Amino acid sequence: MNVVNMSSQDKKTDSDPRHEEDQSSTASEDNKQMICLGNNEVKSRAVVKYSAAPPSSSYALLQEKTDLKLPPANWLRENPQLGTAGTTVLGSSRKSNPFSSFGMAYDFIDCIGDDVDVVSDSENIKKLLKIPYSKSHVSMAVHRVGSTLLLDELDIQELFMRSSQTGDWTWLKEFYQRLIDQKWQRKKKSKEHWNEKAILSKFLYYSINSDGTAVPVPSDTEQAAEEGCGTAAEGPSWPATFSSSTTESEESAIPKEEQVDTYALGHVSSVPKEQNLPTLFNEGENSQDLRNDFVRNILWTFEDIHMLVGSNMPIFGGGRYPAVSLRLRDNNKPINVLTGIDYWLDNLMCNVPELVMCFHVNGIVQKYEMIKTEDIPDLENSTFSTRVVKDIAQNILSFLKSNCTKEGHTYWLFKASGSDIVKLYDLTTLCEEAAEEKCQNPFTLPVAVLLYKVASNMILKKSQNRKNYGTIRTLLLNCIKLLDEERHPQIIASAHYMLAELFQLDDVSEDEDGESLRGGGSEDSYSDEEEEEEEEEDESCSYSTSSEPQDDSKAVAIIKSVRELSVPEKYKSTHQIRPNYAFPVSQDKEEKCRLVLSYVLKSLKSVDSSIKKESDLPAADPSTPIPLKYEERSQNGARDVEQEIALLLDRVGPCNEELKVPTRSGMLPGTWQHRMKLQLFLKASKAYYVLSDAATNLLKYGRALRYIKLALQCHDAYCSISGGLHPQVLLFHCQCLSLCGDVQLMLAQNASNRAAYLEEYNYQTKDDQEILHCLHRESSCQAFSMATDLASDPEYQLIISSKCYEAAHDLLTSGVLKDQGQEQLGQVLKRLGNIRNEIGVFYMNQAAAMQAEKQEVHRSVCMAEQELWKKSFSFSCFEKGMQDFNAISDSVNTALLLCNIGRLMRICAQAHCVTTSEHSRGEFSPEEALYYNKAIDYYQRALKSLGCRESHSAVWDSVNWELSTTYFTLATLLQDYAPLSRKAQEQIEREVTETMMKSLRYCDLQTESARQPLYQYRAATIHHRLASMYHSCYRNQVGDESVRKQHRALAEQHYSKAVRLFISLSDAPCEMLRTLLERVAFAEFTMAGQNSSAVKLKTLTGALEIMCETRHAFKLIHKDLLEQQEKMLTPEDSDKPEELHSDSSSSSELNTEEVVKLIGVFEPSFSFLLLQLIKLSTASKRKVSGKEEEQVKIYKNVYSRLLRAEKSIPLIQRVFLFMELLDQLKTPTGSDEARSSS
Repeated sequence: MNVVNMSSQDKKTDSDPRHEEDQSSTASEDNKQMICLGNNEVKSRAVVKYSAAPPSSSYALLQEKTDLKLPPANWLRENPQLGTAGTTVLGSSRKSNPFSSFGMAYDFIDCIGDDVDVVSDSENIKKLLKIPYSKSHVSMAVHRVGSTLLLDELDIQELFMRSSQTGDWTWLKEFYQRLIDQKWQRKKKSKEHWNEKAILSKFLYYSINSDGTAVPVPSDTEQAAEEGCGTAAEGPSWPATFSSSTTESEESAIPKEEQVDTYALGHVSSVPKEQNLPTLFNEGENSQDLRNDFVRNILWTFEDIHMLVGSNMPIFGGGRYPAVSLRLRDNNKPINVLTGIDYWLDNLMCNVPELVMCFHVNGIVQKYEMIKTEDIPDLENSTFSTRVVKDIAQNILSFLKSNCTKEGHTYWLFKASGSDIVKLYDLTTLCEEAAEEKCQNPFTLPVAVLLYKVASNMILKKSQNRKNYGTIRTLLLNCIKLLDEERHPQIIASAHYMLAELFQLDDVSEDEDGESLRGGGSEDSYSDEEEEEEEEEDESCSYSTSSEPQDDSKAVAIIKSVRELSVPEKYKSTHQIRPNYAFPVSQDKEEKCRLVLSYVLKSLKSVDSSIKKESDLPAADPSTPIPLKYEERSQNGARDVEQEIALLLDRVGPCNEELKVPTRSGMLPGTWQHRMKLQLFLKASKAYYVLSDAATNLLKYGRALRYIKLALQCHDAYCSISGGLHPQVLLFHCQCLSLCGDVQLMLAQNASNRAAYLEEYNYQTKDDQEILHCLHRESSCQAFSMATDLASDPEYQLIISSKCYEAAHDLLTSGVLKDQGQEQLGQVLKRLGNIRNEIGVFYMNQAAAMQAEKQEVHRSVCMAEQELWKKSFSFSCFEKGMQDFNAISDSVNTALLLCNIGRLMRICAQAHCVTTSEHSRGEFSPEEALYYNKAIDYYQRALKSLGCRESHSAVWDSVNWELSTTYFTLATLLQDYAPLSRKAQEQIEREVTETMMKSLRYCDLQTESARQPLYQYRAATIHHRLASMYHSCYRNQVGDESVRKQHRALAEQHYSKAVRLFISLSDAPCEMLRTLLERVAFAEFTMAGQNSSAVKLKTLTGALEIMCETRHAFKLIHKDLLEQQEKMLTPEDSDKPEELHSDSSSSSELNTEEVVKLIGVFEPSFSFLLLQLIKLSTASKRKVSGKEEEQVKIYKNVYSRLLRAEKSIPLIQRVFLFMELLDQLKTPTGSDEARSSS
């Protein structure tokens, strides 16, 4: 057996935005009611969301024979126990507020869209569920918001009375008369009806009266009440107008506490909370009966249907009956099915388990009867199936959801009195066909506002998933479509801003709380059960019972017979009420930002159109571009920029300051226009910032500068209308300044593409032009013009970049942001250090170029050159750059900066090179030594900053190479241009040796890297130079024989190491050949000082072995010559890259030149060795062995071929000949080194 779960849970809910006068429940909060309904069970659950009634108290049991025609003493006095029910039974006969569902929807906005299927007055729900049982008419307005349907009574007769007075809705009146009821008239309620209403009212007041006595009421009061009964029915319950909005003067007259701030319009990370709440619409629009007048609002789940219903039914309790409903019945009239369904549904909705029935005859109380809710469907003469009622509810909901598909449209569900046909019309479409303005539909504004509020509520939910952004976008677009921009600029501006906010341009998420729009008071009547029965009789005159549809083409859908509603699952919802709208989030940043800017522009236009003050500004043509001029800056331009950007700090003030005077456009501070513009300017600035950043990543620097210029112009306009800047706004502004500095730096580094960048910079879209015109209504937008101009001077652009970074740094270190921008401060300091390094390198390169010119004309150091050195080193460049990097402990960049200073010192050293009167290089000067030693000091500091190679291997290797190079250059100059006029030869040799060995120490020969061959070449060169120096010392040394022997040993050692290193290289054959020839010459010089023939023979044999090692060098030379010859013979190779040609040709030319010179030394030296060997071998007195004799023959043969060789043959042939001759000598020498070299 199924049961009905009727529980009343806590009334205090998170989604309840209304002030709760009383949180008490009308039923027990601790015990859930379980009600069994025989074989007709349905599932029902009710949760009171809001209740304005006091704790339920017991009712007064009237004595038998009490005359209800006599008024009690408390009649028509306000009583919280009855709420509005008692007074309005007579005070007003309005059956329903035509916008009651909107009042509930505004108060419980969390439920709208997905959680609730239906929002309506309980009377409307009952009327729909009784359609198959009742012949009375049904006329309801239906609106869809998401998957929620809002149902309101649409009183056609009252609309037509309004039409005759105002001229509105004439098209609907004509449509109704033509297609539905050709004759209509309004019949007043009978006197008997009003007498029954009066008795009911007095009965309720008696029931709450402690003594239950009748007290005479002054006749004028009773007469006035009865007159009210007769006239109230005629009064319109519709708002007076929906087309006018409150003026600014009217708005200012509204008490401040009544003006309600609404949705926070999306988070803006950089806007303070108090600036982030623009009012949605003023109280004038809010007060047009869009109120929740119900005593209680209930979330009622009936089977699988979730409904938010409003009810005014009085509920009594206390004692053994915790919650009961009180009803008055004429004992002469039996309870029918309609009355039973009415009682049953009321108790289900309000979670009341029992019903107390008071019977009377002609106003005289007869008896009381207690009936349980689950027994109501089985009452005599009132039997009905709860299952059928459930099927009716499901079918009606499915029918409406399947056909009310257009969000924002007003649908009309209509059934004529006595007819079985139910029709659904789309009044919005009919209105458009009638060519009347959309404001003629009184539901337009409430629907638009509700769409807006649902969208804003969905955005405000912290758990909101981005997948619902498509739904939010659809809600807002439909809201905008419904409204007229001239009448409702504020809502349209807010909606467009929310559309822009859907595209988040940053990662900051700050949720602001918005308040729901609500009104106060309640005038809805508590309708008793008799009204429905009387409508069957009375309203049959108002609606034609014989009218059949003459033309159904206008109807959206038709239920051909109300009996179909009782068939289970007769109507199934085939239309997805809320399809998964695809939110157009493009991965392309530019497209996304362009959408944001288009919405911002529309919102700005709405705001500007609402500012009611004629501006003195000349009218601008939006189609005329505003030129973004650029100027060629002079040397004084940098100072102008510095002064201009420094003015930004003057704008920084307390963020709670308010402007006291109207803005440039006449906008008053504190108005919704002012708050909206603040957010729009900031949103546009962010969009342009993202566009600039994206363009920078695409290397489109002209476009990037244009976008950052627009971003800063938006910020300038924001500053112009803001009393003070919030810290988050300042942080974002620092980002803009940093990006502007980045763009200017890139433009300076890519000056060759300036023409293309200029074209990008001057291009403007129509939206950009119109946004600029909107900005110019509030500001001249010139605060950052110099910082964002496209200049042609790279030095000026570098200075501009530096000043932008400095301005950002000053902001971040100011008192306002001192504790909030630490992360950003580190990035700005890094940029500041980098730009100062770039400026230093720029001046350093200029100094190097000036030095190159000086070398051509052999001038001395000039003042301009010295000034460039000073600028590069100290003037906001290297020195300050190191301070910036040290502040953030950036050891790598500090090392690079020290490395650049080392290079600057080397340039200074080269500039102090001494030239003689013959324009030749003079001695190595003390100034050169000073600057080279300074360079060495900076390089060593760079290595110390890095600590170890593992910290940053690439930078470490670079600094290590530069340090080795500096030592090598210093030693080479000291050796080649020895300062003999100031120092002794021995001292110079000692310094050269020490410096060369230091350079050798920094030659990393073990680590495999791209520089390893360079290190090997340098090490070989160092050993060669040292060997040559000791060779020279040995030749020139006279006296101490031990010193000569030491020099000889050192020369041999360094020659040997140099040869070994050159052999490991494949691209230095000339250097290897030269080293070997010097080593042979060293052996020859040694032999000259020997007296013994045997010793001489041994020395010559060793020299010949060294000469044979030259075969490896000749082999490499021969290979290079062959490649050069092949290139000359194969013109197809001309397609190869120029770099290969230039490298190979330069190396070939060098090799050829050097080879010819070296061969000129090789041939006589080789001939001399062979000749001396032949002479010493043949002149020997001892007996010659056969092997030695054979060796002498080879010497003679080689010597003979060498003498007969033609000098005029091509070089490649001569080299090949030398290779053959050396091969002949290879075997008899038996040298391991010769074997290895071959």
